Amino acid sequence: MSEDRFDLIIVGAGPAGSAAAITAARAGLEVLLIERSDEPGGKNLSGGRLYAHSLAKLIPDYAETAPLERKVTREVISMLTAESCFSMDFTSSKLSGRGNDSFTVLRADLDLWLSEQAEEAEAVLASGVRVDELHTQDGKVCGVVADEDVLEADCVLLCDGVNSLLAQKAGLKKELLPTQVAVGIKEIIELPKGVIEDRFNLEPDQGAARIFVGDCTKGLPGGGFLYTNKETLSLGLVINLEAAAHSKEQFCDIAEAFKRHPEIARLIEGGTSLEYGAHLVPETGLGMTPKLVGDGVLVAGDAAGFVLNTGYTLRGMDLAIESGVLAAKAVIAAKEKGDMSAAGLSGYETLLQDSFVIKDLKTYESAPAFMETPGLYGDYPALVENIFSEMFTVDGSPAQSMRKKIKPHIKKVGLMRLIKDAWKGRAL
Repeated sequence: MSEDRFDLIIVGAGPAGSAAAITAARAGLEVLLIERSDEPGGKNLSGGRLYAHSLAKLIPDYAETAPLERKVTREVISMLTAESCFSMDFTSSKLSGRGNDSFTVLRADLDLWLSEQAEEAEAVLASGVRVDELHTQDGKVCGVVADEDVLEADCVLLCDGVNSLLAQKAGLKKELLPTQVAVGIKEIIELPKGVIEDRFNLEPDQGAARIFVGDCTKGLPGGGFLYTNKETLSLGLVINLEAAAHSKEQFCDIAEAFKRHPEIARLIEGGTSLEYGAHLVPETGLGMTPKLVGDGVLVAGDAAGFVLNTGYTLRGMDLAIESGVLAAKAVIAAKEKGDMSAAGLSGYETLLQDSFVIKDLKTYESAPAFMETPGLYGDYPALVENIFSEMFTVDGSPAQSMRKKIKPHIKKVGLMRLIKDAWKGRAL
């Protein structure tokens, strides 16, 4: 084999790409992992949440070596109006059991560490390299064109993010529609470790994950999130691109208003902004999954649309890692058979169908449509605010039963509307 020919070239050294590189290299394949940034993680906005089950299968001792921030032991879901915050707060040691634990992470650190694990498995890492085209012969992908150099391979795995132009060029994926993606706006805010633990009622190294819906997006479909890291907070919003395009509100104005909300302002008070940016997020799950296999090429991770938002959990990294592992396993099997055609690589689709990746996406297939329910971003948070204001306000007026207190607020929103929307969200 020449030094410019590999069994597998992987484009993108995020969780999916590095997981695939580790799996394939361990099996003895010659693997080239290409990353556009100067180092893996360099183009990622820091801050996110890792459900660790798929990583635990790939690297059993990850907890001792991975750059994890905090183990999440507290989950909070909040509905916001302009003045109020209603929260469901759950804290339990069950959230931190081995196998079902999750961690806050900084992607720049995690992606770099994962790529180092790939190198330890003897994959070749090429950073600061931009892949411009796929190299094809007789309609089959057999390498990539990077900086005008042709790098040949038996197979190419595309893990180059939600807006995968290479997958489009390969005919596997159509151009993204605004309805299929959201804009993720994220900021990293520095606070002392002790302040974070006191403010969020955490023990050392414990973490909290908060999800927000309502006023945080100014009526637009989407939501907010806040994750505690060791000495920073990851604060952000996810807003549907199609809805935002038709709104008079500007992303930056919405983000600043979110930070000024009384509930958020008290949590970030005294913090220093370290990083701020925006990126596209896959939104529609199976509704945007491209063709996953072609002759000599596969697609995994965000490029395949493998992101899941149920409204109370935001998942991407665990699906990316698993899809990268399964893609590599399919390549290993195809290599053994000497068949890198679409038919030879079709085992990838079978593995995915049998995995939690597709099963979970199918289970929550209706989640994207439910998250567009208009009431979630205005009427329903206001309804909750009004009901609980009535419950806890004592002003000397003659007391009324809860039924009488609640009835006018329910009537204002519409009982049948509530029932219909609740039925819509039954699969969640």
